[in-house]
Amino acid sequence: MIEYLFLITGIIGAAFSYLVVIEKRLYRAALWLMLFLLSVSTLYVILGSGFLGAVQIIIYVGAVITLLVFTIMLTRGEEVAD
Repeated sequence: MIEYLFLITGIIGAAFSYLVVIEKRLYRAALWLMLFLLSVSTLYVILGSGFLGAVQIIIYVGAVITLLVFTIMLTRGEEVAD
C-alpha cells in the first residue's frame, strides 16, 4: 500500500514540476512550485522522515515561495500599452 502511495505522490510531483516549467504566468508558476514542494515533503513523510518533511514545508514552502511571490509583485512594472 505504501508503495502505491509513494508512486502516486511521485507522479503528482512530476506533473507539478512539468507545470512549473511550461507555465507562462509567474504567479501560477509559483503556485505549481509550491505544490511540487508540498509533494516532495509528502514523499519524505511517506519514507518515514517526518521531521525532514516538516522542515521542507516550513523553509521551502513557507519562506522561499513567499519571498518569490513578493519579488514578483515588487519587480513587476506597469505594462505600457502601444
